[in-house]
Amino acid sequence: MDIARSLQEHIDVMQQLHRLIPTIEQLAERMVASLKNGATIFWMGNGGSASDAQHMAAELVGRFSKDRQALPSIALNTDTSILTSVANDFGYEHIFARQLEALCRPGDIVVGLSTSGNSPNVLAGMEVARQKNAITVGFTGQMGATLASKVEYPIVIPSTDTARIQEAHSFIGHMLCEWIDKTYL
Repeated sequence: MDIARSLQEHIDVMQQLHRLIPTIEQLAERMVASLKNGATIFWMGNGGSASDAQHMAAELVGRFSKDRQALPSIALNTDTSILTSVANDFGYEHIFARQLEALCRPGDIVVGLSTSGNSPNVLAGMEVARQKNAITVGFTGQMGATLASKVEYPIVIPSTDTARIQEAHSFIGHMLCEWIDKTYL
């Protein structure tokens, strides 16, 4: 384990995020406008990305950096009864799609997090989101062309290392929450 190397890899990836600034700003403005119009932001992911999805939903429902009204945001990977019943009855690849079929409305925002960009359940969820006329966002890594090609706002981290990708996803999620906190009111 080389801590200095890991730190340098993190710094290198983060420095490359400058090229994503226009997309992140457009997405942030779209999120604020959608929330003001009564939209919900849905998040979905597996493993570490599931944790990131939960974290970002909590920042919006609770608070990020200042007190404000609670904002509608849901992590679709948190309800174990829904997850296990859908996985059992329809298959694991349908756990997000089925929830979005029930909950998503036109103008809502659906954020899929997948470091590989190939998670079948996230891709199936994005398909339903598009059918529902939701705004689609994909957080992925350098190899995530499949997810990136299926969303309006692709956030592609220039790395193939899962840890570095997830660190950047969390950072960008926090930047979005900060933008919402500063401009929502």
